[in-house]
Amino acid sequence: MTERCDLLITNVHAATMDPSIPGAYGAVEDAAVAVTGKKIVWIGPRRELPECTADLVIDGEGQWLTPGLIDCHTHMVYGGHRASEFARRLGGESYEEVARSGGGILSTVRATRAASAADLYRSAEPRLRALIAEGVTTVEVKSGYGLDLETELKQLRVARRLAQHHPVNILTTCLAAHALPPEYDGRADEYIDLVCEEILPAVAKEQLADAVDMFCENIAFSVEQCQKVILAAQKLDLPVKVHAEQLASTGATRMAARAGALSVEHIEYITDADVAAMAESGTAAVLLPGAFYTLKETRVPPIDKLRAAGVPMAISTDLNPGSCPIASLRLMMNMGCNLFGLTPAEALAGVTRSAARALGICCSRGVLRPGLRADMALWPMETPDQLAYEVGALKPAEMFFGGRHVTAG
Repeated sequence: MTERCDLLITNVHAATMDPSIPGAYGAVEDAAVAVTGKKIVWIGPRRELPECTADLVIDGEGQWLTPGLIDCHTHMVYGGHRASEFARRLGGESYEEVARSGGGILSTVRATRAASAADLYRSAEPRLRALIAEGVTTVEVKSGYGLDLETELKQLRVARRLAQHHPVNILTTCLAAHALPPEYDGRADEYIDLVCEEILPAVAKEQLADAVDMFCENIAFSVEQCQKVILAAQKLDLPVKVHAEQLASTGATRMAARAGALSVEHIEYITDADVAAMAESGTAAVLLPGAFYTLKETRVPPIDKLRAAGVPMAISTDLNPGSCPIASLRLMMNMGCNLFGLTPAEALAGVTRSAARALGICCSRGVLRPGLRADMALWPMETPDQLAYEVGALKPAEMFFGGRHVTAG
């Protein structure tokens, strides 16, 4: 490392989440971390720290430093709300029944189309702030509540604008293949042609998306239709992600794995063959326990099989107005343990290194390691297990966005 750095954090325990360091958290106790520019340049035991000076020195006071948390699956830019559907589901209707009666995603589509960009920004900002307050430094934001060119672009532009006014890093995903818009009722193939031939090229031309997603499910689009979207995305050099096997086994996961997808998301109904395909392709599994909880699902993803196969397991909020209106990634960590059987260490990996893998950014963040971006959170806790154990009161004391120090609270 250089003899001078911009930021030096000492007297801290580091949960590096680096798998090359022994232990569940890759822990380095009584550590020091040096940052120059936006990157970590040195990390290790404090006793081994070379002599250096820093513009800013922070005494970690024996607290724990982790990578900044990553919420790798959200739909936070949308219009309106669906509280009435929540009441309907409590009355016994299923998510699918609500959707088929004109509610569900199409309800939000109507509200999002009617909302101005300023309206969408104002409603999304508190959701983003709630995530940042929990130690989140990177967020993925999907479109998919426009289902026409104008509104899809509007959603993605709002997401990019959020990143301009907040320190958090935002990656955007075009999810135009989310549902069939009412004006295309009975003409799903024609709508998929619109997505592939008009919406995706326009999004790519404005460089508004970092990836393309699609909802491959019985109430959305078929494997064959989603395959067309994948091919269109690949022609535009955009990586793909797939909402797969949330409600039934469809073969979408194997399709995604064959395409080298970054991730498949939900996956309650994946099979042994799906798990094997993901392991072979390196595709990450994104677990969404909040949607599982909200929809009162009973089919748990096959965690033991994913674990045994070495499939990276990310955890995310799925923050959206219908199946998970919950802006708390820390609560998802707790749910991942209590509902899905993850360990606390797996839960933290799920919102750091595995979440980075699901977004295709594991070469730059998700782990505390020299050369990676200095997105970090300092926590007043005695053990990293507390991050999945405690919900609500435990907040980061300090946060760092690409080396930029922000006092939390």
